[in-house]
Amino acid sequence: MKIVGKLHVAARAAVLASVLCLGGAAVLFAADGQTGYPLRPVRIVTPLAAGSASDIVLRILAEKLSDHFGVPVLVQNQPGGGNVAATRAVTNAPADGYTIGWVGNNNAIGVSLFNDATDPRQDMRPIVGVSEFAYLFVTSAASPYKSLRDWMSAARAKPNTLTIGTSTAGTSNYLAALLFKSMQKLDITVVPYRGPAELSVALLRNDIDIVINAYGGLRPQIETGQIRALAVTSAERLPELPNVPTMKEAGIPDYIVTSWNSLYGPKAMPDQAVDTLGGSATQILNDPAVKARFKEVGFDANALPPAALDQRMRSEIDRWAKVISDAGLEKQ
Repeated sequence: MKIVGKLHVAARAAVLASVLCLGGAAVLFAADGQTGYPLRPVRIVTPLAAGSASDIVLRILAEKLSDHFGVPVLVQNQPGGGNVAATRAVTNAPADGYTIGWVGNNNAIGVSLFNDATDPRQDMRPIVGVSEFAYLFVTSAASPYKSLRDWMSAARAKPNTLTIGTSTAGTSNYLAALLFKSMQKLDITVVPYRGPAELSVALLRNDIDIVINAYGGLRPQIETGQIRALAVTSAERLPELPNVPTMKEAGIPDYIVTSWNSLYGPKAMPDQAVDTLGGSATQILNDPAVKARFKEVGFDANALPPAALDQRMRSEIDRWAKVISDAGLEKQ
């Protein structure tokens, strides 16, 4: 009887141990299955330089998401390389929702411009659209150009001597400059720089004649009077710069270019992570205080659900493919 009793106790202990092990496995499975997501810091990888206009709005969103989730939402700047390295950092990461990407117009351009570019339509999952913005054509306050037409007249009078500065080759304002050059049939040189700080320094040093960039990257110099805004590329004037004409008002019809940003994740990112991030970001972007902060740097908060974001990406890929083809740019 003692032996039987001991065996019974041993059997009960084994069953209890099994239950405990299964319970522990269930806890682990729940964590892996994103229950309570996010449980640890989320990393957003951006291909743009720190301090750029898009970087500013991304950090506003990341700050608000951090407060909302109670875990850090970190921004990792990984500029250069036609966005390839930054996007690969996302697509090669575990598809668990803890590494996502800052994706937009530049990625739509990259599909047609770079051999190694990731195609968001096939290799990534849309989470939420975040923002939209126009570009400004600007010059140094010390330059002789009082309007964009003045600069264009000088460019035609002195072919192959004037320059326009943009961000890194392959970015949306780089393509916007090429589109402008092509549409106006100007013999000018488009000079790419790594970020807004370098662009502004080059302009103020008279290394380049004009710059096309987002308002956020130019705002400090505009407010101090160092830089003169010549035109905005949106259909309407910016409320922040009511005296700056649209391209149409500046005498350049049919040239409207806006850019946009969004969050994408790896293709196999779980539904729960997509829904949680997208829903939380949408709530934040609809906050009037956040909209006002975006407006301060020339952006419109524009929360797009995944299906609409995917449609926009597909449309933009087609649009910029034509621009690249018309400009005769070869895939790099």
